[in-house]
Amino acid sequence: MTSGPTFPSERTAVVTGAGSPRGIGRTLAGRLAREGWSIAVLDVDEEAARTVAAEISGEGGRAAGYGVDVSDPASLDAAASRVEAELPPVVALANIAGISSPTEFFDTTPQEWDRVMAVNARGVFLATQRFARGMADRGLGRVVTISSVSAQRGGGTFSKSAYSASKGAVVSLMRAVARELSPLGVTANCVSPGPVDTDIMGGPLDDERRASMAAAGLVGRVGTVDDVAALMAFLLGPDAGNITGATYDVNGGLHMS
Repeated sequence: MTSGPTFPSERTAVVTGAGSPRGIGRTLAGRLAREGWSIAVLDVDEEAARTVAAEISGEGGRAAGYGVDVSDPASLDAAASRVEAELPPVVALANIAGISSPTEFFDTTPQEWDRVMAVNARGVFLATQRFARGMADRGLGRVVTISSVSAQRGGGTFSKSAYSASKGAVVSLMRAVARELSPLGVTANCVSPGPVDTDIMGGPLDDERRASMAAAGLVGRVGTVDDVAALMAFLLGPDAGNITGATYDVNGGLHMS
């Protein structure tokens, strides 16, 4: 018996939503680059994506930035084709691109619902389908998608019904992808953060909001981007080949408090 295919020395990790200055994606991209990955930085803000890629390159890594709307198949395919032409084979995909929705249920319009689902659920479907084809063809791949404790608790953090539903959808999607693609060498998992001090929380947390959110969990603090990036980096790496269809909580116990 073997532990699975050996990771190639030249390999690429695609990180969507990695342009945000204070985001999980940016932190994960830097961490993976230091671990020897080439990085494809994807973000709707092309300038931000190129900035992150330049920072990685300036520290001795290999990276390229691409502007992409993950909810648009044509935009995503164009970016993916460039990634495949310009960087080593894609072995890992981190689905991090997402938008918030702090709108109350009765105030949520069909347009708001569709806007959130387009990025948070449809975008994950499209990106996974596009990049996982090559992974399956090569018999090796890792997909890790950001869900949220909101999916388990029905909100209760910053965003509400539409966001919670979108984050629940990606848990089911990753389980289905795991069932279909794991026999082809492609694992699929979710990470479920609680409140993290990123811009998706409506801007930087002030002391009052931070204390309130920390009190709701068990460990007494709000999560950090490094908390989430460390777990994602492991799940994208060579030691996680026997993990698939799982959802990992990294929310200080908020899911059960």
